[in-house]
Amino acid sequence: MNKLWSVLPLTAALLMTSTAHAEYEAKSDTGTGIFDYIENRRREERANRLTEEQEKLLDDIAEAKERLPREPKDGDPVPAVFEGDDMVYYSGSGEFIATGKVDIIQLDGHRFQTDEATGNTKDQVVRVDGKAHVLQLMEGAPRVTLDGFKTVYNYGTKTGTMGEANGKAGEYYLTGKRFEFYPDHIVVYDATQTKCGAKSPDYHLSAERMEIWPEQVMRMYNVKFWIKNKVVGTKAYEENTFDEKRENYFPRVGYNSDHGVYIRDNFEIPLTPHLDLNIGAYVETKKGVRSNAELVYNNRNFATAIRYGFYDDSDARWIQKEPSFYVGYGRHFGGLPLSYRIEGEVGHWRQNNVVATHREYEFSLAHDPIDIGGCLLFLNAGYKITKDNPQKGDGGETTVRGMNYSALLAREFNDRLAAYVGFWYNKNNASNTLFEFDNDDYSRKIQAGVSYFITPKDRLVVGVKWNADNHKLDDIDYYWYHDLHCSQAVVRWRGKRKKLEVHWEFVPW
Repeated sequence: MNKLWSVLPLTAALLMTSTAHAEYEAKSDTGTGIFDYIENRRREERANRLTEEQEKLLDDIAEAKERLPREPKDGDPVPAVFEGDDMVYYSGSGEFIATGKVDIIQLDGHRFQTDEATGNTKDQVVRVDGKAHVLQLMEGAPRVTLDGFKTVYNYGTKTGTMGEANGKAGEYYLTGKRFEFYPDHIVVYDATQTKCGAKSPDYHLSAERMEIWPEQVMRMYNVKFWIKNKVVGTKAYEENTFDEKRENYFPRVGYNSDHGVYIRDNFEIPLTPHLDLNIGAYVETKKGVRSNAELVYNNRNFATAIRYGFYDDSDARWIQKEPSFYVGYGRHFGGLPLSYRIEGEVGHWRQNNVVATHREYEFSLAHDPIDIGGCLLFLNAGYKITKDNPQKGDGGETTVRGMNYSALLAREFNDRLAAYVGFWYNKNNASNTLFEFDNDDYSRKIQAGVSYFITPKDRLVVGVKWNADNHKLDDIDYYWYHDLHCSQAVVRWRGKRKKLEVHWEFVPW
């Protein structure tokens, strides 16, 4: 195989190869949400694991650097290696023709493969009329891989185009009718994006224009949300951050003993930078429609919101805010493994026959997970003040103030088995505050659970909650999670209450 050294920064493309596993965020009051943390971390580890193709690129770059005729100086063009079964190079004009298993490696983390390529080293241009495979593996940028046609790339200006192509950016599968490459980003026209790796995805998002930026950001314009071949929503603008775990835009369908069959959906409407209108809708067969709306301002570590409508907690208890104002700020303490959060909410609340002005303020501290001999220890503490001023005839003002803290120990025994145990204390509870929403009936509780994969697609979970104030078992929940390729079915049996819950949802975005 012939080889040619030159300077060739190729397209910005890279590959994140993880099989499409459904991710589920549990709605549990027995502490089983820790298993979501464990499962999502496992998925992230699989997603970040280098593929054979990526490892070979790194090995080939390391080998090529050792064979450089001289060490590149700062400001020099990035060296590249050309290989092909048949190479023709005209030193006078700079033209080259490469055929038969053409492999072009640029030492900043690019690979370009095709059966035939032409170009000019003086004009710094590479042209491929047929199919080309492009891989980029650069630190700090989304990994992308593309297979496309009719590619032209100018590695001097770091600009170029590719015709119809498909591939992957981060954990998103992409297609596009046209790709444009710029020094600092990629633009895709008539694009689609999904986390579902099926040949015919269960769901996807389409956009007239999509931009992929090195800052791990994907921006999309004139967006449509699809389930199979049906549009279920539209949006003028959508922005995703790679590796960010966020709630998806597709409806959740389910059933529970209290409410019957239900559909839950959420809609986000961007108004200005950092300002969104979020609408949540919940429709059930037994009690009809509930909805809420939030005007949210979110900028880095600061968030504030006006909330109006119905909200439910992990125990399916509903409250109506008419309205409520929230503000919160949180961040890490410099380089310490410790973060803090300050938040407060004031509003007019209604639950059942109780109506009051509700105020709550909290300062909380959380330590990053601590590895102790293969176990993860989670520590949290805070101080909270709650005040409720009922409407006339409902009694006087109630005030509860005091500490809350928790310690949870979790362990992954192997890829199939995980367990946890933890203790929680919260001064606020349903017996000393006016509203039972998001409160237990007692202050001290012990939670424990176990998760076990009986097959690669089926996981069983048991979670228990112990009332440590009155020394009795309060809850025991049984879960069955079943992966359905790009979605997940979840069955929950509440053993103490003899209640069944079933729901189905797509992979979160």
